[in-house]
Amino acid sequence: MKIRLIEPANTPYRRSPLNLFVYDRHIRTPSQGLLTLSTIAKRMVEDTLMYSESISKIVWGDVLDADIVFLGVFTFNAQRGYELAERIRRSGRALVVIGGLHATLNPEEAARHCDCVLLGEGDETVPALIKAVREGRPLDFPGVARYKGNRFFTTGRAPAPQDIDTVPDRDLLYRFRKMAGHNTIWPQVHASRGCPHNCDYCALVAAFGRSVRTRSPEAVVQDIKAAIAFFDGRHRRIARMLWITDDNFFADRAWAVRVLRLIISENIQYNFTIQARYEVGFDDEMLVLLRQAGFSELAVGIEFLEDEAFEAYHKKSTYREILSAAENIRRHGLRVRGLFIVGADSHTRGVGRRLADFVIRHDICGVLIQSMYFIPGTPVYETHKGSLIDENWARCTGKVVHNPEHISACDLQKEIILASRSIYSLPRLMDALLHKRGIERTLFLGEYFWQMSVRRELKRDLAYLRAHALPDPPEKTPCNLPRSSV
Repeated sequence: MKIRLIEPANTPYRRSPLNLFVYDRHIRTPSQGLLTLSTIAKRMVEDTLMYSESISKIVWGDVLDADIVFLGVFTFNAQRGYELAERIRRSGRALVVIGGLHATLNPEEAARHCDCVLLGEGDETVPALIKAVREGRPLDFPGVARYKGNRFFTTGRAPAPQDIDTVPDRDLLYRFRKMAGHNTIWPQVHASRGCPHNCDYCALVAAFGRSVRTRSPEAVVQDIKAAIAFFDGRHRRIARMLWITDDNFFADRAWAVRVLRLIISENIQYNFTIQARYEVGFDDEMLVLLRQAGFSELAVGIEFLEDEAFEAYHKKSTYREILSAAENIRRHGLRVRGLFIVGADSHTRGVGRRLADFVIRHDICGVLIQSMYFIPGTPVYETHKGSLIDENWARCTGKVVHNPEHISACDLQKEIILASRSIYSLPRLMDALLHKRGIERTLFLGEYFWQMSVRRELKRDLAYLRAHALPDPPEKTPCNLPRSSV
């Protein structure tokens, strides 16, 4: 038996000098989830290999000869995944299987493009599918969705896997070891899954529920060591930073403390970053442990600056609490990175300027700014699907995808461009080069070029918004930006 796994990219990899400076244009860090499933599949089938269009081209002669091909899709790369699945079905002999977050929430849509959909996380359903195919049995185990003729049916969700300690074999990803020398991609480790909160725009709870499951601290540390060895063993990297990708690492506090203490006792000398809710900023013991373990920054899901927006989307935060938490995080020697969303129902013109002023005034070290996103299956999609411009999933990369209540789609996208241009201005770059040191300076330099690329793409996309979004009200300015504005 021969198995291939594919991570699609809506902007597939191609060789470019920009890959040395710009993330997420022609290169990005591959999915740890699909790599974990590749490792699980390898235990059953020796001839197992993964391709990621984030770092390489697909070798089609190899893929079309496989017995089973798995494709993992999120919303932003779902359309590309469907294209690849259709090509494999037309030209190959494989059983084509689609899984991932978007497919789990939209199985009827995904099932039109493949032989079957696997619902949920895959740690146990992937082995079940391989076993069924090998033994010639029907795919009637929990976690399957498919069409039989014109009729869609599903066996329902499989229980969430409890054993998630698998350490991914990164050598199963085609060309990953060679590409690991690029400073635009980082080692990543996931330590837990799930989130106990219930923000309306988050797909995690809709897909996997509110329970939090953790890997053993020993497995987390083993994975960290393996990731560092893989990336740094053969390459001299400038950006020595490992990203722990959990959406809420601190949800199980006692477990998080054990993980951090084990990192400290193992004397792992590395820079770490992690996503966090603002509440960790009030936990002095945790902040001390984070510093001792080598964490240099926290990527805080600030999202909004208005209490009205927090309340509207059931995000349990307030502006004053976020400010206090950020100040305390910095007092412990940790930088604060901000993750922001624009396009809330309450947002108006000027939201970009307000965001940029906040970031600069409060010393937020870097940002990710995205327009409000609407993943099918989430509460915010159900309440706002009438305002969506269309369902062109490939645009769900931070671009404006809906017609907001109090600002036009074009104006909102211009606000994102303005905020990025202000935060990553040439004077601020020069200040970073002169006054920041080490990894902080390196990161700002990389983000400067990345944000320049983001702004160019957002500016090009304004033509799409002019053609597809609702017309601007008469008092709105036209959707044009001067050439020099990027």
